[in-house]
Amino acid sequence: MLTVIGGVFAFVVVVGIAAGGSDGGKPSDTAAVAPEKKADAPAKDAKDADAAPAAKEKPAAPAEERSAADRFKAFVTKNGLDTEKSAVEHVTKVQGADEQNDILDSVDIYTDYSGGFMSENASQAKLIASAFADWKDSENGLVTVYGKDGDLITNGNF
Repeated sequence: MLTVIGGVFAFVVVVGIAAGGSDGGKPSDTAAVAPEKKADAPAKDAKDADAAPAAKEKPAAPAEERSAADRFKAFVTKNGLDTEKSAVEHVTKVQGADEQNDILDSVDIYTDYSGGFMSENASQAKLIASAFADWKDSENGLVTVYGKDGDLITNGNF
């Protein structure tokens, strides 16, 4: 009896999957389907289309050429407290600051500090993490500060 019920259940599942796979060619409301393109937009002539992207790319190029560490240091130099400014001078590398999705953002900041979690530089590393939280914002971000030997010194949310 139990085998018959299991067989009927499996049959219903297979039929349900097979029937659900056909949508008659209509777009669905799920996120997996890209939005339809509208043909209402007026077409620009080739001259305008080529000039617009070039104009947009030129101002952004200098900022992109600088490393994330340099952009972070520039932000703190302009907006940070004096204690944050002196702490950020020890930053050597910032990794992951440019790839954010607000789901799980993780940034690693490397410094020339020595020691680990209980080192004398822990308070300075916490200032770096705090300054990073002022620079970048995320729904669910974690910034981790490491020493020159790769030991974790501190972390914080941003």
